[in-house]
Amino acid sequence: MQHFSPGRFEVLPPVIKNLLIINALVFLGQTTADMWGEGAWVSDFFALHNIQSPLFKPHQLVTHLFMHGDFFHLFFNMFALWMFGNILENLWGPKRFLIFYFLSGFGAAAMHMAVLSYEYSQLSRDIAMLQYLPNPDRFGAFVEKYPRLLMLQFSEDTATGLSPKNVGSLLADWVNDPKNSNYIDLALSYARGYENFSLNLPTVGASGAVFGALAAFGYLFPNTYIYIYFFFPLKAKWFVILYAGAELWMGLRNSGGNVAHFAHLGGALIGFLLVYYWNKRDRKTFY
Repeated sequence: MQHFSPGRFEVLPPVIKNLLIINALVFLGQTTADMWGEGAWVSDFFALHNIQSPLFKPHQLVTHLFMHGDFFHLFFNMFALWMFGNILENLWGPKRFLIFYFLSGFGAAAMHMAVLSYEYSQLSRDIAMLQYLPNPDRFGAFVEKYPRLLMLQFSEDTATGLSPKNVGSLLADWVNDPKNSNYIDLALSYARGYENFSLNLPTVGASGAVFGALAAFGYLFPNTYIYIYFFFPLKAKWFVILYAGAELWMGLRNSGGNVAHFAHLGGALIGFLLVYYWNKRDRKTFY
């Protein structure tokens, strides 16, 4: 176990304390907005969106860091922030830690938005190919590649007058009647609906900044033990490497979940680069 000796140790240093309070208050505001039926507006205006989305606003680079999807999302982020961030703030002082926190969050946002832009360009290309040569096999491949399409709800198609139907049922009917123009129009309508959904999908959470703190902790205290589920000890350096590897694997796998894996990696990368630079510049170690 490694040790450090800051001039004064606080269990809840000022920046950590204020970040915890602000995040809790914002979550309370989100919950209240949901109760009043304004949750969608709050998400559209304050959550981070793809830079290509009409909903994107520059202030979202900051505001999304204080929003969370549910109580457990908030709790685990804030617990990790306190667990690793309080040591870093005691070590560096409030000013440096606050700069570090926001730069890690911005790095996470930049990485996430770059990935979103790339994925959107791939989606637009796939829709163009489907439109150029629509058939059941190509639409089936599209659905397999973008499985979240199966979870979307669509209103009645105004072009065809057809009511929405299960995507699987549409594929089954279309296979039996591949030249049916109504099935073609409905499939293209679903694909464009998914494109609009993906473009305007919001991102919230302090996870990117928290991953920056985790990476910095792993660099500064590589042999300190972290207890997984409070029972299984693992050195911080291996914990960070394994966690980053898992995030990279899940991000490349792109299972269509709600977790922004590349945002986590972006925050961890910026956090590591910052602490590496500061450590080399100061010509001293913190442990």
